[in-house]
Amino acid sequence: MLILHSYWLSLATYRVRIALNLKAVAFEERPHDLTKGEQHLPDFRKLNPAGAVPALEGGTRQPLTQSLAILEWLEESYPTPPLLPLDAEGRARVRSLFLLTASDTHPLVVPRVQARLTKQFGSNEATGRAWSAYWFREGLAAFEAQLAPGATRCHGEALSIADLALASHLIGVSRFGVDLTEFPRTAAVGASLFALPEFASAHPRLQLGAPSA
Repeated sequence: MLILHSYWLSLATYRVRIALNLKAVAFEERPHDLTKGEQHLPDFRKLNPAGAVPALEGGTRQPLTQSLAILEWLEESYPTPPLLPLDAEGRARVRSLFLLTASDTHPLVVPRVQARLTKQFGSNEATGRAWSAYWFREGLAAFEAQLAPGATRCHGEALSIADLALASHLIGVSRFGVDLTEFPRTAAVGASLFALPEFASAHPRLQLGAPSA
């Protein structure tokens, strides 16, 4: 049995959870409250020395970390349905779209960055939210420029890791109050994705540890 170590609000974990759902892979989820510093406990640091989620345990000799690495392993271990295109150009494109959020946006808004902004530069909640909203909006602009009119997926008609990334990005967009009016293509693809049960059931608000209201 695979064990997914998570935090309910983690966008990176959300991406992995969707993939597990799409591939119908059984897993157990174990939440860790990042707001209480559980990622710094010795047992968790043994699991992931970086002190971050997600971590996937049980399928490899050592736990897997980083959402892209986990998704690549899932793709090779459970190839159906595929989440990477068959052609090299297509694979490069969906990886590029994936990294728009996983590398360019998400690392700038995670709790440890917000905490550092507060400690070193005196950021408060309002400025922290404005900081995060800015970067999510930058990511939206990049997605919008690369999505086709009328699209329901990020690349062609099949789901890919790019769609997992966009869904997670849009959750951050909603959380920080970014207006989607200027990004109709991105909004349309997102609406199509969130209508899928594998995406909907993986949503952070439905996970262990999420607030009840």
